[in-house]
Amino acid sequence: MKGLKKKRRIQIIVLAFVALGLAVGLIGYAFQDGINFFRSPSQVAEAPPEPGEVFRIGGLVAEGSLQRGEVIRFSVTDGGATVPVTYRGILPDLFEENQGMIGTGRYVNGVFEASEILAKHDESYMPKEVVDALKEQGVYQEPES
Repeated sequence: MKGLKKKRRIQIIVLAFVALGLAVGLIGYAFQDGINFFRSPSQVAEAPPEPGEVFRIGGLVAEGSLQRGEVIRFSVTDGGATVPVTYRGILPDLFEENQGMIGTGRYVNGVFEASEILAKHDESYMPKEVVDALKEQGVYQEPES
């Protein structure tokens, strides 16, 4: 009788571990396309991402680089490197040169093809990832109060 209880307990524990492993695997598979890693322009220049990989890039819109048209072209910089960007769509109202931005898209043939562009939302806000990248390059300046 005791051997049967012990065997049943072991079966339940093994089944629980298999179910847990399956659940973790399914969650990882579901997040596979939903996770976008952030990269600064310097990181993209040093180690270009895999073709087709979706990621986020952020920095400052380089002065004099914004060209509006059917396809919007500009460059994003962190002070260390500059990456050309193309975007089809409507830019946020607060999007302008020398301001912080984050774009989501793919790096194709040396150009970041953005599918989404986000801009700062007030005078002093800048995304944390962009601030960290600019500080790393030594070009970040604290906003004036």
